[in-house]
Amino acid sequence: MNTLDLLPKINTFIFDVDGVLTDGTITLQPDGEQGRTMNIKDGYALQLAVKLGYEVIIITGGKSQIVKDRLNSLGVINVYLGSSDKMEVFEEATLSLDLDPKKCLYMGDDVPDYFVMKEVGLPTCPLDAAPEIQSISRFISGKKGGEGCVREVIEKVLRAQGKWFDPVQPNENQLW
Repeated sequence: MNTLDLLPKINTFIFDVDGVLTDGTITLQPDGEQGRTMNIKDGYALQLAVKLGYEVIIITGGKSQIVKDRLNSLGVINVYLGSSDKMEVFEEATLSLDLDPKKCLYMGDDVPDYFVMKEVGLPTCPLDAAPEIQSISRFISGKKGGEGCVREVIEKVLRAQGKWFDPVQPNENQLW
């Protein structure tokens, strides 16, 4: 099946954090916190997806409360920190939220994402993802992690479903 054929079926977005929502770089702070940088355009797309009724789930091995607070401020409530077994978290989330894995898009960048990506309908990755992840991805973003790859993939899905911005004719989906 062509990747474009999968876009209209997606109702859930699942993302890793480090290497997807960030460039994978951490800045060590004197207080022990690990600082990260997130792209504002990714944030815009995440909050829009939430407002439009999509499930948005974050599964990360990281444990940063600041990251969780940022995502919560965008309306993303299903944020799973410290996930050493992403497949277990994915199975629990899909069961508790009654989600069809084949209608899920997952964007990951490295080996810990591999097994979940094998289970979803649309596995995707940033341009700089590990070769093992690129090899199973149905869509590889033209952008690196932390540089708007999340915005790109959300926008592709929303455009395919007629829910993205229309500069000619405002509609009920334009929430800004």
